[in-house]
Amino acid sequence: MPYDEGKTTTSGRPAYAPGLKGILSAVGGTPLVELDRVVPGFTSRVFAKIERFNPGGSIKDRAALSMVLGRIGTGELIPGRSTVVESSSGNLAIGLAQLCAYFDLRLIVVVDARTTEQNIGILHAYGAEVEVVTEPDPVTGELLPMRLRRVAELLSTIPHAFWPDQYANPRNRLAHETTMREIAEALDGRVDQLILAAGTSGTLGGCAEYIRRTGMTTTVNAVDAVGSVLFDSPVACTRLIPGHGASVRPPLLRRGDADRVVHVTDLDCVVGCRRLVRREAILAGGSSGGVVAALERLAPAIEPGSNVVLVLPDGGDRYLDTIYNDSWVRGHFGEVSHLWKDPARGAYAGETLKETVLC
Repeated sequence: MPYDEGKTTTSGRPAYAPGLKGILSAVGGTPLVELDRVVPGFTSRVFAKIERFNPGGSIKDRAALSMVLGRIGTGELIPGRSTVVESSSGNLAIGLAQLCAYFDLRLIVVVDARTTEQNIGILHAYGAEVEVVTEPDPVTGELLPMRLRRVAELLSTIPHAFWPDQYANPRNRLAHETTMREIAEALDGRVDQLILAAGTSGTLGGCAEYIRRTGMTTTVNAVDAVGSVLFDSPVACTRLIPGHGASVRPPLLRRGDADRVVHVTDLDCVVGCRRLVRREAILAGGSSGGVVAALERLAPAIEPGSNVVLVLPDGGDRYLDTIYNDSWVRGHFGEVSHLWKDPARGAYAGETLKETVLC
């Protein structure tokens, strides 16, 4: 496992990968903070695992390090010679770019048209090569199958190439056993409800496995996107906000890892993000907004006095041109700012996002 509870970094953070020096030693050990305003009137304690504090800015740093570090240790990846090729909508790509820059590995990232210019700029700053897929799969209409097809083409033509394959690599799941371990240790094992976004299913699977293995009684709530294939979305639609959900069911997915599933729309994510920054001063990314929307929906059924943990995968600085841009929001959803600006409206004032069907 990429974690040793007996060691810490010089900053006092738990050592995610003992023996690492430099910026990668800062992966893991992210703060768990208590929120007291996110759902007005809620009678349970809410904690947020703030994954933007990983050095690459997201929870994907954990998976990137877990999937690649072992290959370097065995000599299968050779600095200055090997190439890493991966498909990513943004955050994993950035985690890999940071890691590959540190170890002098060539990185080619296959993204799609939904990837922001800011993310592409960050990748270039780290020295990564970026290929953008713009044409959807003619059968499914989705971009992910075409990204994966391009990855396969690159692997067949580039010598010494390695595909971490975040969708199937068991070390993606393994990385997040540590995520759950950090949460459990911070709360002395009392985690009644865990709410997290599902995409590759690495975070979901790793957290669920740790819960099972240690005998915790935590209810795992998976947040999926409307239009996703992970957990039988009620409708099919095109999604604007990446980071959760999937158009191809990943091999890592085990549906039994989730005790309960909440489907959220793009508008749910926008409103959740805006409420979070307005009420708690936390600028979070799109899937974090989905997690907040799920909490609001689940809150009436959660037993008072529970410990509820939200996993917030990344920060909102990479969504300034979309989720936090009023013109972009109005262009896609109309005038909806009352959903977060009016303090009298919200989950306990009769206006939830439960009936929203916009993607």
